[in-house]
Amino acid sequence: MKLELNVRVTPEIASNPDHLLQFVSKQNKIPKNEIRHIECISRSIDARQRNIVFQLKLDVYTNEEFIPSQFLIPNFPNVSLQEPVLIIGAGPAGLFAALRVLELGKKPIILERGKNVKERVADLRGINVHHIVNEDSNYCFGEGGAGTYSDGKLYTRSKKRGNIRKVLEYLVSFGATKQILVDAHPHIGTNKLPRIIQNIRECILSAGGEIHFQTRIVDLILDGKSIIGVKSIDGNKWMSKNVIIATGHSGREMFQILHEKGIEIHTKPIAIGVRVEHPQSLIDSIQYHCVTKNPLLPASEYSLAKQINGRGVYSFCMCPGGVIAPCATKPGEVVTNGWSSAERSRPTANSGIVVELRLDDFKSFDNFGVFSALQYQSSIEQKAFALNGGTQKAPAQRMVDFTKNIVSTDLPKTSYTPGLVSVSLADVLPPLIVDALQKGFKEFDSSMKGYFTNEAILHAPETRTSSPIQIPRNPDSLEHINFKGLYPCGEGAGYAGGIVSAAIDGMKCAEAAITGQFTK
Repeated sequence: MKLELNVRVTPEIASNPDHLLQFVSKQNKIPKNEIRHIECISRSIDARQRNIVFQLKLDVYTNEEFIPSQFLIPNFPNVSLQEPVLIIGAGPAGLFAALRVLELGKKPIILERGKNVKERVADLRGINVHHIVNEDSNYCFGEGGAGTYSDGKLYTRSKKRGNIRKVLEYLVSFGATKQILVDAHPHIGTNKLPRIIQNIRECILSAGGEIHFQTRIVDLILDGKSIIGVKSIDGNKWMSKNVIIATGHSGREMFQILHEKGIEIHTKPIAIGVRVEHPQSLIDSIQYHCVTKNPLLPASEYSLAKQINGRGVYSFCMCPGGVIAPCATKPGEVVTNGWSSAERSRPTANSGIVVELRLDDFKSFDNFGVFSALQYQSSIEQKAFALNGGTQKAPAQRMVDFTKNIVSTDLPKTSYTPGLVSVSLADVLPPLIVDALQKGFKEFDSSMKGYFTNEAILHAPETRTSSPIQIPRNPDSLEHINFKGLYPCGEGAGYAGGIVSAAIDGMKCAEAAITGQFTK
């Protein structure tokens, strides 16, 4: 029989199968020789008290054999001669849209402006070491999208978006550890994702789908109020009555194309701030209430949110044991983001700390019309570039110095490879963001005593938290509200906020395009 248990155990018990077996046996008065297998279904850490415990949900098999689930790469039928569905963008939304297209027996054709995961590496080195930004191949553009080299966190707060479990199981079948099916905050890691993305690509190609890299789309082909194809920068035309746009939150050229073609788009609120780096040991000591972290515990995370001046100030994309990366998508701008490897073993922790912005905040850019938020965002990135002397160095300041309006006289070397320039971040960020951050950092210390410290280095700016544009769609059909066959999808269209939610949205759009309905 199978017994379902919820237990709270020490890290020592949680990390040792023999100790866990003994614990389950003793607590439930089951002879150890009758327990055939213990399967952990979910795992989370409760660090609210000084004694840290793991909360485990277990399936205990007694006098019954356990048959492990098999997660195999799908063997789709060949669709090379089937009706095509065009997918613009090979990020999580685009790739999972393609997988769902295959499931439904049609042919996905992915058109990606960037390079494949292997070839992207040279361009990432270019921006990190040589301060050269390739506007088609960088941390945001290329196979796998921003998620491939920006951490691989799989946690989503929205449990109503769709089948989260299916996305995670797909990732396991393509090479992710089964642990992502268990952990409360699943994470793959930047060092593991490229191989998984490559496996997804090989699956799509082997089933007769197509993926075309270095293929930037520059025009949409319309027939009245219907889309019938797209045109790439090299002059090639790709025809289909169904086109999924999954270009990501930095696909600014696509927003411009839509606007020029008379396809309605809307300004969307965003959040902007800085990326903060602390010593990981400091974060561990705060979160785990200790001087030295128990080696059986992972690098600790945090999530912070306060209301300051009537608007949210909160942490975003927290990366324990991680690295801050330069994520500009064209020359003349500086953008920061963060990532962690699977082991999260680096000596520093970083997180975006951002301020909620509203449409009224963009009024000084009203002359840009629907692009007012985008221009607000872009103006900060360009100012950061100008202040650092036209490189990818990040304008930076120590946290306490920032709150006192003091330019830091010395800055330590951080994980941000291009380097830092000591400036007053009030010269980079608008006053409303500066004021909210200055107050917010002090407020955070009430939740995490020790967080507010000059050991923390602020890197500016963190601007790409979400898309500054929403592409409106019919909630019942997922088609654009005015154009038939056009499916705005994922983060860039304003309907997702991370790998999992983007993947789910991609699958929904594929279903809608092919069947006229989708799983809600």
